[in-house]
Amino acid sequence: MIGTALMGLVFHQCTHAVKGWHEKVSKYECARQEADMLGKPLLVIGGPWGSGVSGRIFGMKAHGCGDLCVDIDPDSCAGCPYQDADITDLPFEDKEFGAVFCSHVLEHMPDVQALQSAWSELHRVADTVFICVPVKWLIVHWLVPDHYLWVTQVGESVLQVEERGAGTKYLVDQYGPPKQIV
Repeated sequence: MIGTALMGLVFHQCTHAVKGWHEKVSKYECARQEADMLGKPLLVIGGPWGSGVSGRIFGMKAHGCGDLCVDIDPDSCAGCPYQDADITDLPFEDKEFGAVFCSHVLEHMPDVQALQSAWSELHRVADTVFICVPVKWLIVHWLVPDHYLWVTQVGESVLQVEERGAGTKYLVDQYGPPKQIV
C-alpha cells in the first residue's frame, strides 16, 4: 500500500515537472515569435542555464537566450548576450523590447512590493510579458530556500501572489500597489 502511494506520488511529481518544462519551452517560443512579429528584440530575464538540475547536471538549457539575457548570475547566461541588471530597475527604454520572457525569477523577490516593482518594469520595457514560475504542488520547489513567493498569473497583466511563510495573498498588477485578498 505504501509502495503504491509512493509510486503514485513520484509519478505525479515527474509528470508535473515534465509539464512545467514543456510550458517553459512553449512560452519561450511564443515570446520569440511575438518579438519577431513586432520587429523588436526579445529580452530574457532568468538565464537559460539557471541553477536547476537540467542546466547544472545534464548540460541542457531550459530555454533560449533571446537577444539579450539578464540575470544576477552571469553563469546562468553563459553563451548568451548578457547584461547584469536589477529586475526592479531595468536600464532599458520604454517598450524597447517586443517581448520579455521572465523565467523562474519572480518567486525570488523578497516581498510583494519588490515583485510589484519588477512586474511594472517588465511591462514598461516590453510590449508583451511572458512568465514561468514554479508551481506550489511540486515538492522540489519547496526545497529552494529563496522561493519567497508563490506566483500565479491570473490575467494578462495580473498576478496572484502568496507569501510563502505567512500565506497572505495579494493581487498584483502593473499599475498600482498590491491588493490583499481577504
